[in-house]
Amino acid sequence: MMNVGIDVHKKRCQVCLKDDRGRMVEELTIPNSTEGAFQLAKLLEGYEEARIVLESTGNLWVRIYDTLNQQPGFKVVLANPNKTRIIAEAKIKNDRMDARVLADLVRADLVAESYVPSKEIREQRALLRQRRALVEDTVTIKNRIHNLLDKYDLRSDLTDIFGKQGREWLRSLQLPSIERTILDVNLKQLESLEALIETLTVKIAKEAINQPDVKLLMGFTGIDYYSAMLLVNEIGPIDRFPSAKKLVSYAGLAPGIRQSASHTVHGRITRDGNKYIRWILIEAAQNAYRFDPKLRGFYLRVAAKRGHQKAIAAVARKMLVSIYHVLKRQEVYHGQRDDLLERKIRRLQRIVDSSLQAR
Repeated sequence: MMNVGIDVHKKRCQVCLKDDRGRMVEELTIPNSTEGAFQLAKLLEGYEEARIVLESTGNLWVRIYDTLNQQPGFKVVLANPNKTRIIAEAKIKNDRMDARVLADLVRADLVAESYVPSKEIREQRALLRQRRALVEDTVTIKNRIHNLLDKYDLRSDLTDIFGKQGREWLRSLQLPSIERTILDVNLKQLESLEALIETLTVKIAKEAINQPDVKLLMGFTGIDYYSAMLLVNEIGPIDRFPSAKKLVSYAGLAPGIRQSASHTVHGRITRDGNKYIRWILIEAAQNAYRFDPKLRGFYLRVAAKRGHQKAIAAVARKMLVSIYHVLKRQEVYHGQRDDLLERKIRRLQRIVDSSLQAR
C-alpha cells in the first residue's frame, strides 16, 4: 500500500509518497496535466494498491483526479479544504508540507472527503453557472447605464428602459460625444450578452426536457426549468444525503447555533455550503411565499416575529426540505398546481421546438 498526498496548483502538483508506516518514499513535482497523472501512475506501478488524496481547489484537480481514478488499484479521494484544517492552520506552510500532511491524513484514514460529481454533472453545472455569470454581467452593464443617466438627471416614463421602447429612447438621447459613445458601447455589449444567454437558455432547455427530476421540481411554485436543472445538478444524487437536514446544511440554509452552558441561541443561516442552491432557492422563495398558499401562511407567521428577510430564508429552507422528499420518494410536490406546471412544460417545449425549427 502506498499513500499519496498531492498539493494541486494551476500548472504543477507537489506529490508526497509515504508507506504504511509513515516513512517517506519519494517527493516529486509533476505537471498538472493528463501526462503528469500518467507519470505518477507509472511511478506507482510496483504497488498493489495506492490511496491518493488531492485537496479540492476550484477545477484545478479535475485532470489529475479523472486520470488517476481510472487506474486499477487506485483509490482517489478529494479532500474538503474547509475541513482539512490542519493544513490551513499550519504555522509552517509550503507545498511540500501540505503534500506530506495530506499523505499522512490518507494513511490514517482521516481525510474529510468532498463529493466528486460525475463528468456529466460537472458539465451540466458549468453550463448552468455560465448562464448565471452572464446574467450577472448584464446587471453590471445596466447599472452602468443607470449611473450615466443619473449623471445627467435623465428620466423616462417607461417602466422598463431596457425593453424595446426603452432602448429606442436610450438611443435617441442627446449626450456629449464621449458619453454617447460610452452608452452605445454598453448597449451593444448588453445585446451581445443577451444573445449569448439565449444560446445557453436553449441548450439548457434541451437538456431539461427529458429529465424526470426536473419536471418533478417544476411542480414547485417559483421553480421553472432553469431553477430545477440547477437544483438537480448542484444537489447531485439525492441518496448521498441521509436526511433532509443534511441537505439543508449542505446548502448553507441551516440556522447557526451558539451554545454556552444551558443557553442555546439560533442565529442567521450559516451560508457555509453550496451557494448556488442557496441563491436559487432564495430567488424561488420570493415567488413561492406570495403564490403558494401553504408557504404564504408559513411566511406570514415567521415574518410577524422575525421580519421579511429571515422569513424568506425560512421559506427557502422549507422548500428544500420538500425538494428532498420529492426527489427521494419520486412523488409530486403536495402543493403542486397542475395548471401552472402544464404552462411551464408548454413553455419549455416551445423553446425546444423553436430551436429545432431555426436549424
